[in-house]
Parts: sequence; C-alpha cells; structure tokens
Amino acid sequence: MARTQVPDPERTRLSQQSVVDRGLALADANGLDGLTIRRLAQELGVTPMALYWHFRSKEELLIGLADRVWGEIDIEVDPSQPWSRQLQGLLESLLRVLRSHPSASQLLLENEKQSEAALRATEVTLEVLRGAGFDPLHASEIARSTLWAGLMLVMSEPGAKPGMGDEDLAEHQRSSQVRMATLPVARYPRVVECAVPLSAGDDPEFHYRLGIELFIAGVDAIAARLGH
Repeated sequence: MARTQVPDPERTRLSQQSVVDRGLALADANGLDGLTIRRLAQELGVTPMALYWHFRSKEELLIGLADRVWGEIDIEVDPSQPWSRQLQGLLESLLRVLRSHPSASQLLLENEKQSEAALRATEVTLEVLRGAGFDPLHASEIARSTLWAGLMLVMSEPGAKPGMGDEDLAEHQRSSQVRMATLPVARYPRVVECAVPLSAGDDPEFHYRLGIELFIAGVDAIAARLGH
C-alpha cells in the first residue's frame, strides 16, 4: 500500500514571493553580506531547509532579489512624448527604485544574469532608442550607459555611505568638510570654497536632477551629431 506524502507545513506556508520580500528587506537593512539563508530563515520563522525548496543557494536568492528590483522599474513609456523624454522617464524610474532599496545597486552590479524583468527593461529601452533613429551599436551602448548612469548617480550621491548609521555618517561628513575647508587657500581656493557641497552636498535632489540632465543632454548631442 502506497504511503501518503504529508505536506511539509513550512514549505506550504512559504512562497517564493514572501521569501524574496523578506530577503530584500534584510538586504536593505543589513547589506548583502548580512543576508544569509540562516538569518532569513530565522526572520521567517522556519528552518533553513524550508528555504531551499525555493532557492538552492544564496546565489540563487540574490538573483531572485535582483529580479525583484528589475521588476519594480516602471517601463511604461508614453509614445506621444519625444524619445528623449521617454528615455529620461526610464532613467528616473530606475533611480526611484535604486534609491528606495539601499542594496539594489550592489544587487544589479553583482548579478548580471539576464532575468525576464531585466530583458523587458532592456527591450523597452532599445525600442525607444531604435525608434529615435540610433543604429543597433549606438542604441546598445546608450542603453548600457543608461543603467550605469543610474547606478553611478546613486553610488556617488554626495555624503552617502551605504551601511553607515546616521551618527557615523554625520561625523564622516563633518570631518570631510573640515579637512577640505582647512586646506591652504592659496593652493586650493576652489576646493575650500566648495568644501560643503563636495563633502556632503546641500541638496541630494540637485545631484540627481543635474545628473539626469547631463546624461540626457549628452545623448541628445550624439543624436544631433548623427543627424537624428
């Protein structure tokens, strides 16, 4: 007589989505190094083996988290808008997602496997650029550069130090500002003059607005040079 298989209650009450949700929250709070299968299992109130039904390793889990990040990017474009405004909208959406998840930039940098969500975002970006008249070579390079522009803007935000607490961050910014402000004025007059924005930045939003404008203006200049 065949034995009836009893469902594992831990397995059945977990879903891949719930694992990814909690995993991303942990990564955002503690960094990718602080995210382990054991720690995630404790947070979910299950044994590590229960998680292995959904992800066979931490590497697979990180790929799942990266896919979630890609999936949060709004890739809907308004075809009535000029192509440059469509591209800007995609970059702005990417930045919103990256800024909302402290772990997102590292996730996308370290997990290059092309997920379905990543491929959809790439397809839409290439469609915008090909529709603007760029050939496949230029369209591909600009699409890659759009991603890198978003990543670098987040990673270069003045005064931002991922994983650093508020008090430590404030002290780091203060010491950096003092170090530059007390340089020899005769030798470094402009560095001393710009000590505050160089060390911490007065307005993070300005950092992003200007970065977006610089990138889109550069792509516009290339389009004009190519006669598009």
